[in-house]
Amino acid sequence: MSVFIIAEAGVNHNGKIELAYDLIDKAVEAGADAVKFQTFKTEKIIGKKADKAQYQKENTEQTESQFEMVKKLELSYDDFTKLKKYCESKNIMFLSTPDDIDSLNFLCDLGVNYIKVGSTEVTNIDYLKEIAKKQIPIILSTGMSTLGEVEKALDAIYSEGNRDVTLLHATTDYPTNYEDVNLNAMVTLKNAFKVNIGYSDHTLGYEAAIAAVTLGAVIIEKHFTLDKKMEGPDHKASLNPSELKEFVKSIRNTEALLGKGIKKPTNRELKIMDQVRRSIVASKELKKGTILTKDMFEFKRPGNGIKPEFIDILVGRTLKRDLTEDEPIKWEDI
Repeated sequence: MSVFIIAEAGVNHNGKIELAYDLIDKAVEAGADAVKFQTFKTEKIIGKKADKAQYQKENTEQTESQFEMVKKLELSYDDFTKLKKYCESKNIMFLSTPDDIDSLNFLCDLGVNYIKVGSTEVTNIDYLKEIAKKQIPIILSTGMSTLGEVEKALDAIYSEGNRDVTLLHATTDYPTNYEDVNLNAMVTLKNAFKVNIGYSDHTLGYEAAIAAVTLGAVIIEKHFTLDKKMEGPDHKASLNPSELKEFVKSIRNTEALLGKGIKKPTNRELKIMDQVRRSIVASKELKKGTILTKDMFEFKRPGNGIKPEFIDILVGRTLKRDLTEDEPIKWEDI
């Protein structure tokens, strides 16, 4: 099964559906499996006096509140209905993170394949239970979380009979410094909870996601934007379209590199094996009737004769025909 790559558009449409269409097009061109947005009603999730996170302050207007910032990034439910239809026409999966109950119900009625839950909701137990009741596969990001908090979140989901959960390791920092990535924690999640794992990558490069795939990630999520210079909280920590395309290619190349795990020669190796391996050859001219000893042989290319591992079987046998120096010996010769 191929790694499932989510191109995270998030709110990088800046509240404009035209830009959201463009983001879908770029995700398709990059070869992503899905494009993901965020569906919310600002009044339901942010208090009007809430302060911005530090990365939001660095990337947006200093004077506006978090509420004012997010309100500008809100799309309507009608917009998301149009976006899903557009995704279907482009043969890419539509996903969106619901940040409130109304948005959850809307997306489920719209017909999403997965419910993507953001890291901010890991401790929102009642909300997790409502999500679980939908009996739709869940992708849960775990940024800012302890192992104990993740366990409680899973217990809440499982209590509603939904056990189809993939955990995404994440670091909620945009961009994430490499020393804060801690990919081994992703493996800890897999070992602790026996679930599928993935990685929501907020670094500026490709290396973290590539490493995550080698450690067993089945889902990779990565933010992207049309232009990193656009105003908004996430643009600077996102890939541009050409980088996203290269990112997807890197993941697919990594999958090819990992292979199927069966240790055997490749078809190309089989074609050169006789030319580069050694076989048992006569170290000098040998006459028919000679009783063979080990010092009568050497191991040389080509490898189309008897393998060196069988040398002891030849010792003491009688040669049935003459051999010239360097001539490979065959089983029918003894």
